[in-house]
Amino acid sequence: MEFQLTEEQKMIQDMVRNFASKELKPLAEKIDKEHYFPKEIVAKLGDLGLMGVAIPDQYGGAGMDNICYSIAIEEISRYCASTGVIMSVNNSLACDPVYRFGNEEQKKKYLTPMASGKKLGCLGLTEPNAGSDASNISTTAKLVGDEWIVNGAKLFITNGGEANTGVIIVQTDKTLKTKGLAALIVDFDNTPGFKVGKLESKLGIRGSSTAELIFEDARVPKENLLGNVGDGFKVALSTLDGGRIGIASQALGIARGALEESIEFAKNRVQFGKPIADLQAIQWMIADMATRIDASRLLIWRAAYLKDKKQPYSSESAMAKLYASETAMWVTTKAIQVHGGYGYTTEYPVERYFRDAKITEIYEGTSEVMRIVISRNYLK
Repeated sequence: MEFQLTEEQKMIQDMVRNFASKELKPLAEKIDKEHYFPKEIVAKLGDLGLMGVAIPDQYGGAGMDNICYSIAIEEISRYCASTGVIMSVNNSLACDPVYRFGNEEQKKKYLTPMASGKKLGCLGLTEPNAGSDASNISTTAKLVGDEWIVNGAKLFITNGGEANTGVIIVQTDKTLKTKGLAALIVDFDNTPGFKVGKLESKLGIRGSSTAELIFEDARVPKENLLGNVGDGFKVALSTLDGGRIGIASQALGIARGALEESIEFAKNRVQFGKPIADLQAIQWMIADMATRIDASRLLIWRAAYLKDKKQPYSSESAMAKLYASETAMWVTTKAIQVHGGYGYTTEYPVERYFRDAKITEIYEGTSEVMRIVISRNYLK
């Protein structure tokens, strides 16, 4: 593994950094305060190839590697974590499983529009009684003729209220438990019996759509089965392994944004006749923030590198997500401390970073679940 970025990786870093600074920075406050879903930004991300970064160009993606993907999510999330997670979910939780488990017809019909940004995707896994416990899925699917009849509800689905396509994990036979789980590709725009339920009002990432998905005798074509019956659990867990690279990168971008805002504030805020950046207490906070952020980035890039090399990376992605998310929460807390009273107001973006950071410790596997994943792999 190289510690220097390739020319391609530097190119995407510069491109996304410039885009985020020009396009996202002016919109970030509006997105947060108005719970505004940034459709125009998502469309531009699609034009740039950022809605399918690691998907081959033959299926509408950019054909880049997962380190490029991590870099892109970090740069976007530095200014707007809502946009970062919209992009991450489409890449990791919608495009990736269809690319890895789908057949050629499914890839052309469903993957290409999502990877090119023409349509938006999501993953339907979480339910009222199945969050961290993915084996407890109660949404059912029964094959009747040439259609799956789906009944149940999914909860807290990121992109759910705006998505056109979902990879939905269902139970085909409760007696088989995890071996009865299956993954269905559902065309939300053309599925009788499907509707969007409650839209959540959230502490942070307010511009992303978090919704309930309801299936009442929803009819899904037989050919929309992803892989085979019984593959659902494998599809879900392996998809989350990749998704954690995206969420870790989102957390990294949030933390970096908070650090950069803190540095700028410390250089300009004068107390006791000098900038507070000259005070050792502030310097040490900045040093610790920067060190944890760099350590997070290295963990993330290691996981991305292993995924690119098609090597096992479950523990590594869990480590990256655990450390980066807890770093984001710690760094944003320190950033408010650096800003003092100003940091507690909405005048400065660090309070938004603080609110956005918390969810990274929860979704796509809580910190506690990450520790379970890591310890189980080491205790085998």
